[in-house]
Amino acid sequence: MKKLIISLALVVTAVLGAYAQKFALVDMDYILRNVPSYEMANEQLNQVSQRWEREVTELSKEAETMYKNYQSEMIFLTDDQKKSREEELVAKEKEVTDLRYKYFGPEGELFKKRQSLMKPIQEDVYNAVKAVCEEKGYQVIFDRASSQSIVFASPKIDVSNEVLAKLGYSK
Repeated sequence: MKKLIISLALVVTAVLGAYAQKFALVDMDYILRNVPSYEMANEQLNQVSQRWEREVTELSKEAETMYKNYQSEMIFLTDDQKKSREEELVAKEKEVTDLRYKYFGPEGELFKKRQSLMKPIQEDVYNAVKAVCEEKGYQVIFDRASSQSIVFASPKIDVSNEVLAKLGYSK
């Protein structure tokens, strides 16, 4: 009788354990590479970033030129002129720093642009993953691209193509 109860408990535990472990994987890099709007948004971000970087670089070169001119003319300047030029240099360097921060800072224009372009795409992908998860009855879907602890996973549990199909991009 005791053996029967123990055996029954082990079988129930194994069945419940197997049910609780229904999971899948997606490769977000693969999914995003196959979403054309993501690639276009990325290209747009790169172009804006390069344009702003050129603008900051040009301003930085102006500050550098001002400094070199100041150094070469320093021996001919009066104390008042030196002080005035130094203030101009400090103001120009502050302008460069402020512009760099405005464009590339933590809450800068690039961050805001990235949010406005990428957030709708990320929400669509999230909703597609969620739909696949609910349809197939998965408790968890892991991202293979961001998880460094996954050494090997069977391709059978990768549902990336199903997510792409949900998004309307069949593979």
